[in-house]
Amino acid sequence: MQIDLNSDLGESYGPWVMGDDAAMLDVVSSANVACGGHASDPETMFLTLQRAAERGVVVGAHPGYPDREGFGRRPMALSPAETTRMVAAQVGALQGIAALAGTTVRYIKPHGALGNLAAADADVAQAIVAAVKALPGRLAILAISGTALERAARTAGLPVYSEVFADRAYLPNGQLVPRSRPGSVLHDADEAAERLIRFLETGQMPTLDGQTVKLAVQSVCVHGDSKGAVAMARAVRERLTAAGIPIVPFLSRDS
Repeated sequence: MQIDLNSDLGESYGPWVMGDDAAMLDVVSSANVACGGHASDPETMFLTLQRAAERGVVVGAHPGYPDREGFGRRPMALSPAETTRMVAAQVGALQGIAALAGTTVRYIKPHGALGNLAAADADVAQAIVAAVKALPGRLAILAISGTALERAARTAGLPVYSEVFADRAYLPNGQLVPRSRPGSVLHDADEAAERLIRFLETGQMPTLDGQTVKLAVQSVCVHGDSKGAVAMARAVRERLTAAGIPIVPFLSRDS
């Protein structure tokens, strides 16, 4: 077994700093880089992409609703066509900055409310797929396992990979527990790492109500903006390595 570790990075904005991207890039194998919607700016994008290139970390675009105050975690009433154009504009911007930073955007992973809606709403999922199909390069989609976005990408013939979250709780239907609910985020690094190892051994993800749900996985996300994010990522990586599971970017396996 091989597994990828990804994190949402490049989420600072001007003098406002979110997370420790430099430290996280020493741990993960793929980086989902914010591209001006929920966070980031050209300088933050460039620095994050440059650091990723120096470390050999694969980079993907992390588009989200243009709601900086809500950090892209509040849904916006956009039509499917507007969603397609929003995603295309953000990813296209990151592709341009990536050319300056000496790297290439390889995949797309929607952020926050956009990602949650794409997981459950077929129209939103199709809107994202339409943007990916229109953009230059054969971009892959990194989708939450077992969701509408995963199905839409597969139906469209796009490369699609499934992810689970090391630090988020799950519902019995395989969706993430909303952040508004207690217990939605795991803060104990050892607990998260132990849960992940058990999941990789069985394919069954524990849910908040004590049940399990079967999920596929090629990549594991550790959020870069969570409290103790770097310590969480390091603990997860150390436990995986100790279990004999190599950390390999999901896209490099097909390169």
